[in-house]
Amino acid sequence: MQKLIECVPNFSEGRDLNIIRQITDVIESVDGVSLLDVDPGASTNRTVVTFVGEPDAAVEAAFRAIKKAAELIDMRKHKGAHPRMGATDVCPFIPVSSVTWEEAIECANRLGKRVGEELKIPVYLYEKAAKDKTRSNLSVIRAGEYEGFFEKIKQPEWKPDFGPAVFNEKWGGTVIGVRDFLVAYNVNLNTKSVRRTNSVALDVREQGRVKTGDGTPWGKPVLDANGEPVRIPGMLKHVKAIGWFVKEYGIAQVSMNLTNIEETPLPVAFDACVEAAAKRGMRVTGSEIVGMVPKKCLVDAGRYFLRKQRWSEGVSQEELIEIAIRSLGLDELKPFDPKEKVIEFKIESAEPRNSILRMNLREFCNETSNDSPAPGGGSVAALMGALGASLGGMVANLSAGKRGWDDKLQYFSDWAVKAQQLKDELLSLVDEDAAAFNKVMEAFGLPKESAEEKRARTAAIEEATKRAAEVPLKVMETASKSYDLLSEMVDEGNPASISDVGVGALATRACIEGAALNVRINLATLKDEKFRTALADKVRKISTDSETKFKKINQVVESKLG
Repeated sequence: MQKLIECVPNFSEGRDLNIIRQITDVIESVDGVSLLDVDPGASTNRTVVTFVGEPDAAVEAAFRAIKKAAELIDMRKHKGAHPRMGATDVCPFIPVSSVTWEEAIECANRLGKRVGEELKIPVYLYEKAAKDKTRSNLSVIRAGEYEGFFEKIKQPEWKPDFGPAVFNEKWGGTVIGVRDFLVAYNVNLNTKSVRRTNSVALDVREQGRVKTGDGTPWGKPVLDANGEPVRIPGMLKHVKAIGWFVKEYGIAQVSMNLTNIEETPLPVAFDACVEAAAKRGMRVTGSEIVGMVPKKCLVDAGRYFLRKQRWSEGVSQEELIEIAIRSLGLDELKPFDPKEKVIEFKIESAEPRNSILRMNLREFCNETSNDSPAPGGGSVAALMGALGASLGGMVANLSAGKRGWDDKLQYFSDWAVKAQQLKDELLSLVDEDAAAFNKVMEAFGLPKESAEEKRARTAAIEEATKRAAEVPLKVMETASKSYDLLSEMVDEGNPASISDVGVGALATRACIEGAALNVRINLATLKDEKFRTALADKVRKISTDSETKFKKINQVVESKLG
């Protein structure tokens, strides 16, 4: 897989679109970088930019952006609701694909060194890149903000990791680091009061609030044995939060950073704000995501709300995302487009390719029936497998929603989720099979004039043909897992759907036998005897097991129908 690292620099300019465009232009000028999102905020006077690329390209793009921001942004004139300390306030790297934490930390150090030495900007490293662990927390580094750093930087303990120990009044300082995926998430309240909204923020954030003798915010703080204020922890782990008023929306928001979305996911933070706001007579009206999120973030949120509804979670990813958007009110303030806000979707859209999965049914059949060899039998077999799994999932969902079967909800929901996973895997193999065949055709098209070219062409054909055999084998292996699903549904599922289980079993069997034909036709031309024998043995075993499992399910279907 391609090495990909995400970079999310925050620039202290959210109003002048010309300045923002000039910064993003230099990011896009770097080959190998994809600009995913630009999210300016007028009240915060801050723009969050998200881009991805290979590590070297990402470091170069980040450097150019920091340099351009220092040229264009004058911190002496900056005012905004968000804490800040420099023209490029913070610049984190986040591993996305095939990049280790060590590689990401090396990126942060390379960037910090260049910014400090070439641009003479004070640089602090934070989170996983921090050299001084007492300075790993961003809020600790940024305490005092831009105005306070003129004196703070003179203290020995605040000597920058890179760059001069002098705070330039025009561009300030920069914090560079490596962190887990962070979601900047704002929850909207039906109030304009910053004070009351901040009370909700104190309720939910991990740090909580200082305990006072009389329980009031203005009371005398309770001190521990060391003379430090005693804190009342908030409701949520790994959450930082403040309350602010957003002029362009005319509402106050609880603005949160979710720093561990596995332990505190989006809907949990949302519901905590709902609970805390209700205690104060306020109401949550919606929320917004600043920047971008991984697809999993919204898929998990959709499942969370379905669980709360006591409904099956085994629906498509598209439906789960739609449920998340509606339940969280993500489109209250402005339209929420998953293609623009979800990282995986944005990357896909930035890399145009011909995908069979983007065709409608008629287009797929038309393309299959024309005189091009792909999509062919392999893709059709994978599609049949996806349909078999889908029918198993349908029966699971119908059974989960059957009146009087409430005690079986979780059982059927779990199977429906597995069905969706199998369906998605098999659908991806529809495209993969066509791509593998196209690689074989490309190999046959290589030049063959010289002896060296002939050898290279022969080797390429052999490797491409091996891949063309491995993909349908993977189809067989994946589709065979549907038998467990269908077996459970034929025994335990809604009796009214028994015919659907039967069709699902037939589709699964046809998928496996069809994919086997595609493995065999590719093995026939291979010279690697060991490879041929190993795959042929696997094909025979899967086919034999398939026939046994199909007959068992079919017998039950016939008996229940008869």
